[in-house]
Amino acid sequence: MSSTTTIPARPRDRAVSDFTELTRTIQAAGLMKRRPAHYAVRLSAAVLAVLGLIATIVLVGDSWWQIAVAFAAAVILTQVAFLGHDAAHRQIFADGRVNNWTSLVLADLFVGLSHGWWQRKHTRHHANPNKIDVDPDIDLEFLAFTPDQADRKTSKWQVWFLHRQGWFFFPLLFLEGLALHAAAIKRLSQREKLEHRAAEIVMMSIRLVGGTALVFYAMSWPIALVFLAVQMGFFGFYMGASFAPNHKGMPLIPKDSRLDFLRRQVLTSRNIGGGKWVDILMGGLNHQVEHHLFPSMPRPSLRRAKPIVQAYCKEHNIPYKQVSLTQSYAIIVKYLNTVGLHDRDPFNCPITAVYRA
Repeated sequence: MSSTTTIPARPRDRAVSDFTELTRTIQAAGLMKRRPAHYAVRLSAAVLAVLGLIATIVLVGDSWWQIAVAFAAAVILTQVAFLGHDAAHRQIFADGRVNNWTSLVLADLFVGLSHGWWQRKHTRHHANPNKIDVDPDIDLEFLAFTPDQADRKTSKWQVWFLHRQGWFFFPLLFLEGLALHAAAIKRLSQREKLEHRAAEIVMMSIRLVGGTALVFYAMSWPIALVFLAVQMGFFGFYMGASFAPNHKGMPLIPKDSRLDFLRRQVLTSRNIGGGKWVDILMGGLNHQVEHHLFPSMPRPSLRRAKPIVQAYCKEHNIPYKQVSLTQSYAIIVKYLNTVGLHDRDPFNCPITAVYRA
């Protein structure tokens, strides 16, 4: 009889081993390798698109056709923001500093958003998606994502809005562009430490002040004002409608819960099904499960990683969620309205009970 005793692996030990095994499979498939040719084309296209947009504004001049240009500008700037998101996650270059500066230029100079502000917020989200009182993406001023948030809204107007907040979600996205720019400016004006503050201030000033001056130079003030409203409104809507389907309406994690990385990311994330047109439309964010598990995986590799991750989750009895884009929007509306009516347990996933503290 052997003198040694095998100690059964604890749930969290097994969980760490689970993710290590998946990581090895992904690396063996070559899915973490950089895609320089892909991103060379995308970066070149982004620069040419922005330059072409500036030239178009000047050439079209004082014409109401500029409103069509404003729609195009919203799409182009959102696509550039997606590319900045890739760089911030170090998907493009092997050198982290080059990725950071690429993201900074794309975000601040091209789009007019603060790279430093976004990275700080987005890092917190990736570390603890849908975790109550920790994830900044479920702590918004006007919307309640948890019963506790709903309970804090007590005025007659707040209660009326709360009961209908799901229906207001998408109209509110037209203000998201303004909110993003305001948050960026506020972050740059604060005394709190911010790396590359001076560079961000210079680039954002060129983008926001110079961009606005260009619009009023090329157009009369009525057309210019409509142009800016349309561009800002649809930019915010496109951004919000691309990021919202990924986690909104998925289970929330209690603040005191201890959940391993693999399950924390998969259980709170939702993929959006569809062809490659959805990849382009959503900037790869439709593969949210794979992106959260492997944030530095190049965007074009996410689709190839999906069947591997999906099969692995099935093998380990981890729920893997994928719906269509329209279904995801319906889920968001229903979820927000249900929370607004104080009729929802935000965390109803029993598999996590094993991993709680």
